[in-house]
Amino acid sequence: MLGAALFTALLAQVALAVPGSPVPITGQTLAVVLTAAALGPVRGMAGQLAYVLLGAVGLPFYSKGASGWAQVLGPTGGYLVGFIPAAFLMGLAARHGFDRVAWKAVPLFFAGQLVILAIGVPWLCLVAPLDLATALHKGFLPFLPGGLLKATLAGLWMPLAWRLIRPREP
Repeated sequence: MLGAALFTALLAQVALAVPGSPVPITGQTLAVVLTAAALGPVRGMAGQLAYVLLGAVGLPFYSKGASGWAQVLGPTGGYLVGFIPAAFLMGLAARHGFDRVAWKAVPLFFAGQLVILAIGVPWLCLVAPLDLATALHKGFLPFLPGGLLKATLAGLWMPLAWRLIRPREP
């Protein structure tokens, strides 16, 4: 679980600014879906909860080394909070084998990205404050192509990883 938190913190540092948006594009959501699929629902969720809490108490875990409760309670906080239920749902689906073949894994991992966005966008509306159309324009639409790319990468990597670790017959 600590590894999930650290991996998410590492991929948080891979960040691109979105012009006009307080929300950067990062590798965090890739880490969320990969670690949740590997750890399962409870441990995957705990790993993301640890990530959010460790960053909130001051470790430089968030994008560009940011930390603190102000980040969690600020405009991007909903995305961070969204990691927790997304990890649970991704881990639950993985427990049922949806991460074992790419044609199931890619849509699953894209759905995980959408769960995070579904929590982040309303939070952005409330905290920024923005109207819904502006929040969708700044906090949802720019993230769909990257979310699809990350879902595709995760959807190809996880089945390969499961094949590599599967016990071989003598």
